[in-house]
Amino acid sequence: MWYRSIDALRKWEMFNIPWVRLCWPTAPIAEGSNVAVLAHRIGLFWLNACRIVYLIDEDGPTKRFGFAYGTLTEHAESGEERFLVEWNRETDAVSYDLLAFSRPNQFLSRVGYPLARRLQKEFAADSKAAMIRAVAV
Repeated sequence: MWYRSIDALRKWEMFNIPWVRLCWPTAPIAEGSNVAVLAHRIGLFWLNACRIVYLIDEDGPTKRFGFAYGTLTEHAESGEERFLVEWNRETDAVSYDLLAFSRPNQFLSRVGYPLARRLQKEFAADSKAAMIRAVAV
């Protein structure tokens, strides 16, 4: 499952969500790569641009692989999102972790702050479900 999880992350499977489209799903997981996330909810569409700012590739009792991207000026929020898979070799458990922090960056995201937070939580839950589907045997 560890190798399937890494493969799923490299293929951006965590964005395989009906209300989200990744622009450009072939972008390499590499520092400096730019992507944009097109989301649509409640009749609205918005495009959020991001750049990968660091990679994680750690070996040890718990192996870790992942990356984080930071928002670009055009993004509705200002912040960072980290996507990480971990393999605890002792227990053979593999997990997916999504960590995000942000603040409103544009007028509409400030006005719609409660909705923006709800959509972020919805994205996190849907992203985890997408990863589970991607690595299922």
